[in-house]
Amino acid sequence: MTFPGPFCLPVQLHGGPDAAGIPVFDFSTNSNACGPCPEALHALQSADATRYPDPAYTALREALGAFHGVSPGRIVLAASASEFIHRITALAAQQGAVQVAVPPHSYGDYAQAAQVRGLEVLRSGGAAAGLQWACEPSSPLGVEDSSLRGWRQSDADVAWRVLDCAYVPLRLDAEGAWTGAPSPRMPSPCWQLWTPNKALGLTGVRAAYAIAPPDCEEQALGLTALASSWPVGAHGVALLQAWTQATVQQWLVHSLRTLGDWKARQQTLCTDLGWAVHSRSLANYFCAQPATNTLQSDLAALRASGIKLRDATSFGLHGTVRLGVLAPAAQDALQAAWQALPGRTIPHSIGSRETL
Repeated sequence: MTFPGPFCLPVQLHGGPDAAGIPVFDFSTNSNACGPCPEALHALQSADATRYPDPAYTALREALGAFHGVSPGRIVLAASASEFIHRITALAAQQGAVQVAVPPHSYGDYAQAAQVRGLEVLRSGGAAAGLQWACEPSSPLGVEDSSLRGWRQSDADVAWRVLDCAYVPLRLDAEGAWTGAPSPRMPSPCWQLWTPNKALGLTGVRAAYAIAPPDCEEQALGLTALASSWPVGAHGVALLQAWTQATVQQWLVHSLRTLGDWKARQQTLCTDLGWAVHSRSLANYFCAQPATNTLQSDLAALRASGIKLRDATSFGLHGTVRLGVLAPAAQDALQAAWQALPGRTIPHSIGSRETL
């Protein structure tokens, strides 16, 4: 078979390993840097990969339902958050959605899933005739998603509202910090999309689940019908089962205290480098604007030295990077590598740049 031209895969920008391999110090993802969670890792290592999982995931859905205080019929398993994003967009389109509302700065798969299905994308995060997305806290800025206020105040009958809860367990602020169980503050009715792999420091395991709003089990059945057989393998089942265990949740809550200390140190370090830090982040990541006119070449030089940051241009934030919180040794490596770049000097007034 021949093709009329070179065959090119669409490039989706993500953090983490790339063509250059695994970074020594990877600030580009939002994985829990205290991980992996030992008990969850043991569950993965003990998983029986010689057999298929139960295709109905009966025990897993019961465990997840009990964890969230909902009926198992409201639980929809997914191969990953990205897979679910595409699947629920497909079902919304089948049922007449013509628009998809996404936050102004947000995960690219929301818009990409809509665009490949010919749906109009509204980047205001406002109302849409179909599917509405919110993320709490938001990515990449880590702030409260402004759409949620409208959701809580609106009585409109919107069939498809989805709250991406990927970072809910990684909130570090005192008011909204994760306590080991889902918060009743969630807006309702809306779908909730959960991906525990980040919170447990095990992002290589691609497994997720969604919770249907009350009285929407028929929609849950429709989404399940759109999935391939066994969307979650044995290791994904082990991860999600571990997620519901009290001892795993205790580890997570304890890790948040460490992440909070590391975050404060890392933000101070960035300020000392002369970077403008977006200070309102509630989670284990934040954005900053490095003091440079050559950001792209600087990021390439850092990557060549084993340090990767997430360029936030694809989020619509030019001249900005997103940094996951890492341990002090990684932070010190970033400081040394940045100051070693050609023409780089230490600011005369340490910490003088204002935060955004």
